[in-house]
Amino acid sequence: MDDGERLIHASSFGTAAASYAEHRPDYAQAAVRWALENAPGPRVLDLGAGTGKLTATLVAAGAQVIAVEPDPAMLAELRRSLPAVRGLPGSAEAIPLPDASVDAVLAGNAMHWFDMAVAGPEIARVLAPGGLLAGLWNLVDDRVDWVAGLARAGGSAAIGPRDTPAGWRAGTAGAHVPKTGAPARFGSPEQAEFPHGQRRTADSLVATLATRAGMLVMPAGEREAALVRIRAFLARTPETARGEFTLPMLTGVLRVRRR
Repeated sequence: MDDGERLIHASSFGTAAASYAEHRPDYAQAAVRWALENAPGPRVLDLGAGTGKLTATLVAAGAQVIAVEPDPAMLAELRRSLPAVRGLPGSAEAIPLPDASVDAVLAGNAMHWFDMAVAGPEIARVLAPGGLLAGLWNLVDDRVDWVAGLARAGGSAAIGPRDTPAGWRAGTAGAHVPKTGAPARFGSPEQAEFPHGQRRTADSLVATLATRAGMLVMPAGEREAALVRIRAFLARTPETARGEFTLPMLTGVLRVRRR
């Protein structure tokens, strides 16, 4: 998408901040450990922190976390749920922190919204030498037949190419991180994937998918039609038709180190 579309999508989440906080998944703990592997210290910036989904996992892992989020409604949810965390207004392109003040910068389902031409130097500025930058994405595992059917029923607004393992690998292989070399001062990127899952019911999975940016920016009639298709699919699918089930997921991590 172009810059205008990206801005519209990125700014859509505040309209559904409470639903996002309630229904979006956390991140695989093993993925967070790998993202922080050999960081020079415990100071972590959660950048584009949203309502604190990744922040909470970082706190549980023992990190000293600062959260930065541009949307006031999302930041309010983060502060409500994690009052002990320092939550600041700001963006990847204008980080309200001093030079070399953190040992790692992590972004949960957010790095694809960054203007990395501007954000890359800002991230390099706040990172200590040897510090880590990592993006984490929760992916639905469409290698499972019923999940692939769900993706077809919902369409790309609900589950886009980047939301599945193969699409994520291709889409992040050379994107979303600062360019390597002297100007950006980052090394080569690494990718890894970690098993994850989310306990859902049909209703709560519909509510989860309704918080996707593509769904939030759709005209109301189109959005409701897409949600009706998803509900119908879940109602007729044995794995999801009755009670709780696990949505098979992976947490994908893209990691680079500051030189």
